[in-house]
Amino acid sequence: MSPISRRQAVKLGIGSLAAMQTSIHAEEPAAIKPRPFLTAADDFEDVSRGTPKPHSLTGEALLRAKLTPETWRLEISADEFTDALVTQKAQIAKAVTLDYAQLLELGKKHRVLFLKAMQCLNIATPLGQGLWEGVPLRDVLRLCGVMSNVRRIYFWGFHNDDPKQRFQSSLSYTQVMETAPGDLPVFLAYKLNGQPINLERGGPVRMVVPWAHGFKSIKWLQHIRLTNDHRANDTYAEKNNDPESHLKTAAYLDDVVVSGKTAHVGGWAISGLSGLSHVETWLRPAGSVLAENSPEWQQAEWKPAPLDAPPDWKNVLPAGVKPQDILGFDKTTGKPLSWPLRHSMVGFSTALRDLKPGKYEVRARTIDLNGFAQPEPRSIQKSGKNGIQVRTFTIT
Repeated sequence: MSPISRRQAVKLGIGSLAAMQTSIHAEEPAAIKPRPFLTAADDFEDVSRGTPKPHSLTGEALLRAKLTPETWRLEISADEFTDALVTQKAQIAKAVTLDYAQLLELGKKHRVLFLKAMQCLNIATPLGQGLWEGVPLRDVLRLCGVMSNVRRIYFWGFHNDDPKQRFQSSLSYTQVMETAPGDLPVFLAYKLNGQPINLERGGPVRMVVPWAHGFKSIKWLQHIRLTNDHRANDTYAEKNNDPESHLKTAAYLDDVVVSGKTAHVGGWAISGLSGLSHVETWLRPAGSVLAENSPEWQQAEWKPAPLDAPPDWKNVLPAGVKPQDILGFDKTTGKPLSWPLRHSMVGFSTALRDLKPGKYEVRARTIDLNGFAQPEPRSIQKSGKNGIQVRTFTIT
């Protein structure tokens, strides 16, 4: 079954996360409706870069950019870099140029599927969640034969053949090649939700780094360099961001739905590197400004907000895909090895009942598997935004 679009979900999916305040009144009781677990490809929030944006190219310009399945090429080579510290250059047995058909052929033997939330380092809400399919980068790099003096992998995509527009990222050799068996590898993705990745989502082929923010999952991938340079060359690092940031465990609030004296509160939570124990909400009267150092934070009464149960996978996954095919699921039973799934989103909701007339604020936070409450353990915004969100609503 195809994912339900955000438009069909009437702002109850990813798109509704953007609103910071709302006051919705309903005459009849109304609970929060089920959220689409997968975001339709066209409904991801777009943060593409470029002038013009590569996904806007058409006709001959698109062919010259090699952004069609027929024209796409990935060039893999060794970097010649040396300096006073790096005295030996990286070496590989052979450079490789891979086309789309060859990548799909590799997929017949090595394909992986993974459910991943996408989020930008500098945007306070998730961009969407999809089922990504592709070939582990380690299996692609094996085509280069014997390697020596390779410490890091640099990669970038098409950005108008303009060096000033290049958006690039990097990973260590260890991150790429030495993934523990059954763990989540970096991979070259060619499908999203069972369909070829469209241009706006970075197709025909993009990098997907399961644990990372979106800047690692480079769109329109076309170049890989194996280097002996130990330094990250990520475009985001040049802007003083953390080039090794991971998805954070954090809650993101939807709009509040008010029905009589009840406020229905819900949203999405990302299970980041440190996992997700549970989600909590805190209700307080609106009006007074809540400072970051206010004693109210220590005195707050946080109450659990139940997580959504795993969906009926038959109604969620694309035709021909079984849970057993997906990393993070038991190969025999088809059940998730953990819930929520690592580096994915899960819905949460609660009903705040018997409220007196007035204006209220509600906040939501996660508690990770180490016992840290959002925004800890990493509240530094240069490694990803995970501030506690607030919604305001009125009971009449």
